[in-house]
Order: sequence, then structure tokens, then C-alpha cells
Amino acid sequence: MLKLSVQLDAILSGHQNPIYTVENGAKPNQLLTAGNDKGIVLWDLDKMTFDKVLLPVESSVYALHYIPSLNFLAIGERSGKINIFSFDSHEVIETLLFHAKPVFDLKFLASKNELIASSEDGTVSVWCLKTYKKVHHLDISNQTVRVIAIDPTEATIAFGTKDARIYIYDAHDYSFKYLLKDHTMPITSLCFSPDGKYFLSGGRDAKLNIYLTSDFSRIEHITAHMYTVYSIAYHPTLPVFATGSRDKSIKLWDANDFKLLKTVSFEKGYDAHKLSINKIVWNSNANQLISVGDEKLAFVWSVGLNNEPAS
Repeated sequence: MLKLSVQLDAILSGHQNPIYTVENGAKPNQLLTAGNDKGIVLWDLDKMTFDKVLLPVESSVYALHYIPSLNFLAIGERSGKINIFSFDSHEVIETLLFHAKPVFDLKFLASKNELIASSEDGTVSVWCLKTYKKVHHLDISNQTVRVIAIDPTEATIAFGTKDARIYIYDAHDYSFKYLLKDHTMPITSLCFSPDGKYFLSGGRDAKLNIYLTSDFSRIEHITAHMYTVYSIAYHPTLPVFATGSRDKSIKLWDANDFKLLKTVSFEKGYDAHKLSINKIVWNSNANQLISVGDEKLAFVWSVGLNNEPAS
């Protein structure tokens, strides 16, 4: 069994309201956070300090998605507006308008240069980031499309909805492929494994489901947390993935056998979250996991791995 060590490196404070999302920035030491404040905050992970407010926003931000190939940051707001910020020109270069209700998730299809956005209105919009025109939209559900996941080969897209369903689409032509109905409450997190073999889903029912992507058959059904599983993230290099929950805990799992390796929480003796964890992200250049939540703080964790037998 893998043995993990977890250490708190820093707690980043400065937000005045809950943080809903976190994303890596344009440089390895940059971290971006946003939520119910009127600005997107840039942090320096080398100094573990506030850098600056990257830009102001008009409404709460539910989604941030950095696009390395373009050096863009896509920003999804409660108003339904999507802003495209360029790190090269340091300004918003385009505003994409279609959704009248909040945008909850954003993903980028590099092979097609298309940005995909999901909304509370039950639709998904697809935008060309060369022309900034909407090239397609999908009527997924009559309820919120909360989360999006794209497999590593960019062949498959998954959409998780408030009606507890997961809709699997072909990324090439946006044709429908599968409907998964294994959760009993709204879908709140989706993730493909880095090798593309597995697909993971988390819900308000506190369950973590594992599927084989070959036919989307479910192979594991785990009660992962006490409450909503808000975020799932694979470590960039190690055979480990993490989940973050409304129950205020982070759990680290073996990516090969899906066994629980470690729980990081206040109850387990860590100086950790005391309110809901809303999003987690790995910093790819360091073994750091960043978690954000309702107490207006970003926690930076160092995660180490060795192959000694667990005690």
C-alpha cells in the first residue's frame, strides 16, 4: 500500500467572501482564485503571498480555466457572461454572451480550438477561440449542467447535471453516446484518469463512482465522503487522486485500486478547512495540492509519496 505524507505549507488569506474556484496561472508559481468577491486574485506560490487582483468582475465567479496554448484565462460568471483574459496583453480581449444564467464550468478542446461552457440554463455552448463566435450549443437538460470533463485524447466529453445524470458525448461531432444514472442526487464533480482508462464521478449523494471508459460500465461505487463530493483531481505524475468535499475533508486515493490512502481534515489533526471545500487543484511543478472553500481561504498542501509499507 502506498504511503503518503501531507504537510500544510501555507494558508492564503485575503478574500472577503467564499472562494468557489481555483486554477493554476500562466507561470508555475502562479495561483488564481475567485468566488463571491468582485475580483480574481493572483497569488505567488514561491512567496506564499498575495500578488494582485488580476481583474475586477461584475458578478460572482464559478469557473476559471487556464488555456496554456493560448495563454488565456476563461472566466465564467454568475451573470452568464464569459470573459477571455489574455496574459500576454493583460486585459480582457473578448466577452462571450449567450447564457442568461450562471456559467458553472469551462473546458477547452485544444484539437478544435473550442471553449465549452455549461450553465444553469441546462445548455452547453461551444465557442471558437479564433473568431470568438458560438459555433454550437447543446440542450443537455432542463436542469443545471454543473460540470464538464474531457478525456485525455479529446474524443469524449462528459456533462454532469443537477438531475443526477451524466451525459456522455462524442467530442468530434457532439453526438450523444451514453447516459449514466448511477447517482441519486446532483452531479458535482467529474474527472477522467490521465491514461484515459477510467472515468470518475462525484455527487451530492457523497458517492464516488468509477467507470471503465471502454464502455462506461461502472466498476466501483464508493461512499467517499459524508456530504457532497465537490472536486476530483489526479496528481500530475503520481498514481494518486484527491477528492474535496462539503464535509470539510480532503481524501487521497490510490489511482490503481481506488483504496483510500489518507484523510486530511481538522478532525484528523490537521490545521485544515472548517467549512465546505469547493474546489481542489494540483500545482504541476510541485507536489502541492491547493484547496479552497467557504471560509475564504486557500490552503496549500505538500503531498509526498514513498513505497514503504504503511504502518
